[in-house]
Amino acid sequence: MPHEEELSLPGGNVSGGVVRVGDTVRRPAGPWTPAVHALLAHLHAVGFRAAPRPLGIDEQGREVLTYVPGDVVWPDRFALMEPERRLARVGRIVGEFHDAVQDFTPPPDARWRELVPADGHDIIAHHDLGPWNLVTGDDDRWAFIDWDTAAPGTRLWDLAYAAHGFVPLSADPALCRADAAHRLRVLVDAYGLDEDGRRRLVPLLGRRSRSMHDFLRDRAALGEQPWATHWAEGHGDVWRSDAEYTEEREEEWTRALLDG
Repeated sequence: MPHEEELSLPGGNVSGGVVRVGDTVRRPAGPWTPAVHALLAHLHAVGFRAAPRPLGIDEQGREVLTYVPGDVVWPDRFALMEPERRLARVGRIVGEFHDAVQDFTPPPDARWRELVPADGHDIIAHHDLGPWNLVTGDDDRWAFIDWDTAAPGTRLWDLAYAAHGFVPLSADPALCRADAAHRLRVLVDAYGLDEDGRRRLVPLLGRRSRSMHDFLRDRAALGEQPWATHWAEGHGDVWRSDAEYTEEREEEWTRALLDG
């Protein structure tokens, strides 16, 4: 039987060597891959469908996942987050994922690719729930991809990261929105966060962005790639500016989430 053609899937700041083969995606595997596959298998077993399904390891040692048809939202299709019902759908998906993962028991020998230290460990979090990892299909099927940074974390840490990308909470004049507080409310309402969680989320919004700046700074100082290149390209400055923007507006976020 002839081998199917491999089609490169470009994009992303970290993952290279990702290809599509038929209805599958092949990605470089790592020590964390068995644990990630156990997580993805659990999600599908409990009915969560907004993630690829794991199919094992191929003859080249690459992980094999089901291909999710559609387009990645960032950067060219961010308009898909309008109208706000689509932003609300993101919040629901994140909440459904966190509910689905709550009962997941990692394998006893699980190894995770823990990059940015989390604020605690109450679930196995995705840690990169951004529009650059959300695929939207023509059949209206949405799924998050790139689960290789899944690791112990918390619901609020994951949600704070999603808020940064999907609201977005950005200092960039091209991205900064006058309705950011309202959009944050839409996302959090759809997620289903209670009042105590909303109060605890607000200070994490800035901390989560600052953690990315600190991570890049520290890894760049060690000369680790691709982080050193990202730091040299100014990614750290972006995260720091976004953190400052978010921290300066904590009262605004609090009012949006708790009033009304």
